[in-house]
Amino acid sequence: MWKSKPIRRNKIISSPLYLTFLIAFVLTITTKPALATVVIAKETANTTTMANVNFKSIVRISDETIITKEAVEKSLGTIHDISTENLGTLCISTLNRPLQVPINSERYESSKQKVDLMAFILQEVGIVRHGGLTDAFTKGLLSDYSITGARIIALNISSGTVQSYVWWIKRAHERNGDIQRYDEDGLRIGKKPSQNYPWFQDENISPSSHSPKFVPRPPNKHNNGWWTFPYFSCTFSKWIISYSIAIPPSGRHGLLGFISIDIDVTGLRVNQCEDPIHRLSDQHLHLRRLHISEGLIAESILNLQAFHGSHKCHRNTMKCEYRLPTTETPTITTSKIISSPNSWSRGSYQCLCRRGFYSIRHPDGFNGTIMEIAWKEHQENVSSYYEDVFTCLQCAPGCDICKDPKPCLANYNWPFRISLLAISIGCAIGTFVLAGYLFHQRRVKIFKAASPIFLLITLIGCAIMYLEMVAIFPYLDTTWCIVTKWTRHMGFCITYTSLLMKTWRVSLTYRVKSAHKVKLTDQQLLQWMVPIILVILIYLGTWTISATPYAEVILDQSGLKFKQCSYNWWDHSLAIGEVIFLAWGVRVCYNVRNAESLYNEARLISYAIYNIAIVNITMVAFHLFIFPRAGPDIKYLLGFIRTQFSTTTTIALVFGPKITRVLKGQGDKWDQKAKVRTITASFSLNGVRLVPEESPDLYQENEELKEQIQKLAHQIEFMKTVHMQMNNRHLKPKPGGYFTITSTSLQTPFTKNAMSSAQTEAVKGGEDSRSAAKHKGFPANFTPSKPKSQKEKV
Repeated sequence: MWKSKPIRRNKIISSPLYLTFLIAFVLTITTKPALATVVIAKETANTTTMANVNFKSIVRISDETIITKEAVEKSLGTIHDISTENLGTLCISTLNRPLQVPINSERYESSKQKVDLMAFILQEVGIVRHGGLTDAFTKGLLSDYSITGARIIALNISSGTVQSYVWWIKRAHERNGDIQRYDEDGLRIGKKPSQNYPWFQDENISPSSHSPKFVPRPPNKHNNGWWTFPYFSCTFSKWIISYSIAIPPSGRHGLLGFISIDIDVTGLRVNQCEDPIHRLSDQHLHLRRLHISEGLIAESILNLQAFHGSHKCHRNTMKCEYRLPTTETPTITTSKIISSPNSWSRGSYQCLCRRGFYSIRHPDGFNGTIMEIAWKEHQENVSSYYEDVFTCLQCAPGCDICKDPKPCLANYNWPFRISLLAISIGCAIGTFVLAGYLFHQRRVKIFKAASPIFLLITLIGCAIMYLEMVAIFPYLDTTWCIVTKWTRHMGFCITYTSLLMKTWRVSLTYRVKSAHKVKLTDQQLLQWMVPIILVILIYLGTWTISATPYAEVILDQSGLKFKQCSYNWWDHSLAIGEVIFLAWGVRVCYNVRNAESLYNEARLISYAIYNIAIVNITMVAFHLFIFPRAGPDIKYLLGFIRTQFSTTTTIALVFGPKITRVLKGQGDKWDQKAKVRTITASFSLNGVRLVPEESPDLYQENEELKEQIQKLAHQIEFMKTVHMQMNNRHLKPKPGGYFTITSTSLQTPFTKNAMSSAQTEAVKGGEDSRSAAKHKGFPANFTPSKPKSQKEKV
């Protein structure tokens, strides 16, 4: 036996009164099963509470005991041999097979404390003097639910032979079995105990303080006894661990006592997967410590921590999932080597492909037993199946879950997209070139008449709209989505507002009903335009800060994923505002549809605004109703079409005729059609007078206006007279008047032919007068008042 150490005691504990109380307590447990059950229940509850309190110490056995990978693999090999009956000499010449890895013994701390108490009492009273006491103590230890066998042996201190022993077990070594005495062939009176017992070691053979049969003591804990490594007992067909403690002799020639208990650990599980609780990060575990389910704690306690993480799944591509074996393995004698279910088995797990990986041959996972064999063959260079066959392949890019190598991301036709991007960038560069040309030719009459500042603003907005194609070209993310929103809405707002301001000025100029001309300068229009742009800037800035646009994953018609900028109520609100803005612009253009202007610019701008409204509404219908699940290339094409049809068409309508006239050398010449319509050079499209070469003569202009008004008044008076004479035949011509019959006249002027010619002349004169009055700034129905004669009143 190993060198025994005296159990610690003090004067109070060694007193006869205290010893008598302890003996009575133990006997009470033995003789009153009902009370023992209560005590066991309390101790079991205390053990559970301790497990909850000392949770870290239970799941971290490797922090205190060094376990090598080699020892774990050898122990797994032993477990596999026993579970598959590849026993060799086991159960023939050797009845016990120990492992090389320990079990966390803290779960059996209450059983250990009882054994220490029994050893202390026997040391005090003597192991030989009270033979009946040892028998009662042995049976009393079996009242513990975890203990399935207990023995007390008295050895001769000099020869090491057995003087007496008591061995009690539970029937079939079951925790709920009946207590019965057990006779062991290896323990004979007068002979030394067999060295094959895993719970016994002769100190003469192993004189050191530690035997390799026993688990090394933790450095920060003190134990009077020793725990064995778990071993398989062929006698009971159980996996057992034992706790043994020596009782020093009371004198020099006394007897050496020995107490040992057996604990059935067959119910524990060889779980080679990671600990379900240790898989959580420390921070996550700290936050959810109070919410961890009791089932998860119980599962962690049932597992043998020494085997955690010893699975053979590929760490990067697979995850281990424990599966309890359900098959029963036949044995040599009892048809079952271990009672079902066999929780002590190597490879009791499945290797499942991680998220983002797949296996065509094994979609439901790889059997752990096969993985163990393949890994062993790979280590021995027998085959390469472990690396070539039993692996999970990575899914196609963008696939979170897959069962085959089919793609999950929509394909981008990059040559097609690059061609459209090149055209858009070319248009944007051309817009800036056109802006520079316009600035250089800003004093040409055709540009001066159309307000160069607003033409430049229109070109800047068009360039920003072209740059939207750059923002939606690559794979979208948060940054590109922000750029997309800003270029799309700011470009539209700048371009459309500048055109609308020019058209609105035309509407105000020609809608006035007074004889005075309304003069709206570019500066005044800019003051009205700046607040509109400022509102859009504030809206987009608030949108970007409070609800930053992001790229969300959507599916096309084939179920392939691609990213598109998110749409929410910010987009919908802005879209509603733009529709209202478009409707107002269309109404303004409709009001000036008949307005005459230099170079016909008002009508061309109206066409451009109509075009912008139609194109944007049509593209929205395409996106929502015709191609709701279009792929990324089709969406890019629709964006290109919208940009070209709205932006390029606007530039062509507004700037095309002007550039053409300048290239023909007619940029400084007035519109001939405008001259025919009597549109003078002092009025431009927007009502702002051009800067002439000479100062205007206001007196001469007023005289011309007066002359035109007088002509119009005479023509209107003539028409009144003619119609009066035609419709009132009973009236006589005024003497000396236009219709008086002269002596030389042979035919009265009231004949049919004469009246027809006079009526035709009057109508023609009236039309000329109305046309002149209209272009001079007077309404067409203007009639100067004139006192009527007495005859006319009659």
